[in-house]
Amino acid sequence: MTASATPTINNIPLRPADFSNLAETLDYAAQGITGSNFYGSRAQLLESVPYSQLAQEARDLARKLIAMDFKHGDRVVIVAETHPNFLRGFFACQYAGLIPAPVPVPIQLGSRAGYVRKTRDLLISAHATAVFAPESVLPLVNEACKDIDMKFVGDIANFTDHKVDSNIPLYDAKPEDTAYIQFTSGSTKFPRGVVIEQKAVLSNLARIISDGIKINANDRAISWLPFYHDMGLVGLVLSPIASQTSVDYLDTRDFAMRPRRWLEIMSMNKATITFSPPFGYELVERRLRESKNLDYDLSNWRIAGIGAETIRPEPLERFSNLLAKCGFDNTAFLPCYGMAECSLAISFASLDKPITIETVDGEQLAENNIATPISPDKPDHRKARFVDCGPSLPDHAIEIRDKDGNSLAERQIGVIYVQGPSVMSHYFDNSEETENSLRDGWLNTGDIGFLVDGRIYITGREKDLIIINGRNIWPQDIEHLAEQQPEIRTGDALAFSAPGFNSEPTVVLVMQCRERDDNNRAEIIRRVETAVLEEIGVRCFIKLVPPHTLPRTSSGKLSRSAARRDYMEQNSLTEVFISDAGTQVKTAI
Repeated sequence: MTASATPTINNIPLRPADFSNLAETLDYAAQGITGSNFYGSRAQLLESVPYSQLAQEARDLARKLIAMDFKHGDRVVIVAETHPNFLRGFFACQYAGLIPAPVPVPIQLGSRAGYVRKTRDLLISAHATAVFAPESVLPLVNEACKDIDMKFVGDIANFTDHKVDSNIPLYDAKPEDTAYIQFTSGSTKFPRGVVIEQKAVLSNLARIISDGIKINANDRAISWLPFYHDMGLVGLVLSPIASQTSVDYLDTRDFAMRPRRWLEIMSMNKATITFSPPFGYELVERRLRESKNLDYDLSNWRIAGIGAETIRPEPLERFSNLLAKCGFDNTAFLPCYGMAECSLAISFASLDKPITIETVDGEQLAENNIATPISPDKPDHRKARFVDCGPSLPDHAIEIRDKDGNSLAERQIGVIYVQGPSVMSHYFDNSEETENSLRDGWLNTGDIGFLVDGRIYITGREKDLIIINGRNIWPQDIEHLAEQQPEIRTGDALAFSAPGFNSEPTVVLVMQCRERDDNNRAEIIRRVETAVLEEIGVRCFIKLVPPHTLPRTSSGKLSRSAARRDYMEQNSLTEVFISDAGTQVKTAI
């Protein structure tokens, strides 16, 4: 018998995450007929899991874990494959009073040693007592667990032989209990485990569902985001369950190989809600640009959420222009701002409205840290464009502060601080990082931005800001200039600062380039050097690298910090000079 996807229209009233803990969200969703659906690389339905089935399987697994002498508060690392077993394991932990900690699956075949090392670091950092992992990665996981005392390491499918004692009581989590630990991607002090309490994630889910995207009875979600990332986990795993909404999943790797499958499943099931970092929309647009087959029905698509990294309007404009013929309405774009330390969401732009872009004076931005508005059409003037990510969620607050922690006025650039019930309680077993990030209930996000009429505009990350001769230079501006060259695609450039000769900071721009002719490569470098000097007023060192070379975080975002580290490790600059003692070599990097 062929499996059928769970329906969109439910048979129970919608409740927007008004529950005491995550187990209760699944208990209520299990009373309906909606659920999760998993699709393969050819957009074929692999498995359909109604929430009623998920709840029963998770409860059974929870009782088996309790019978194995797992204790309340034990931490269980779950290798977050896009598979029903992740949901079963995650919610079994909720019913058993255990703390799940999702971690990435290995992405590249050549990354065995790196994956083992990072997974081992996570296991030690979390003081994990068990690992749930699919059979396909168990050799790597077992290697990572070497000499670490574990109660269980393996695929949860192995629990099928264990008998269930239905008399074992399940755990009723309190609002202050830890719901899960979210390890942040791209951290410079890897790993950092964000501890999210039940009340924090439920607060965030309620605001996402009721205020951010305003889910209704006709909504259906779709996602290719990894389950170990906060947008994937909270936004597209927990939010559908907390709102009793059916959701369709495509494996992240399948999306990367065939991004059109995202649209095919959406078109087939008339999905209305999805979220993606900007590069997801860029990848789809790039792959479909030359295609003659755009036979999709996207007329039901009402929310195309965008977040997780700096949002540039130009690629989104290309995406909407390309797919307008398929019924896509650009008012579906919903910029948002969030991070794992705030469960997920901090702000949303306005629904059903075009993206609002603030055009500001680039010189004032760099010299005085002020976002002075100017006309987008003003000629011969350096401009910067930033996307409105909306006001803070209800019951939350945003402040912009200077380096000394003083509040700044609107349009002044500074570090973004957030306060509210969705903020994490602490970093797991890391009091130093907690004290640096959380003070008096305010979270230092590490992001830089400004406010206009209470709405947040993100300009970048504090750690990525380039400072040359006292001027603030946003790496995104340099990267954007590089991407204007016909040979350089969006997402093919990363800018950062590195010590140059005499330890003076130097702007470095690394660009992926497919051009092989040396003369043409030299011409590309000359053009970009000229553009950066004319537009931004700084000289930069440019390095061309092959495609698929720029480093990314586990969630798929380009990583400037990793690019800087790789550059400094692999490209030591030397200065040769003559002295009375003879020729010497001075290492500058």
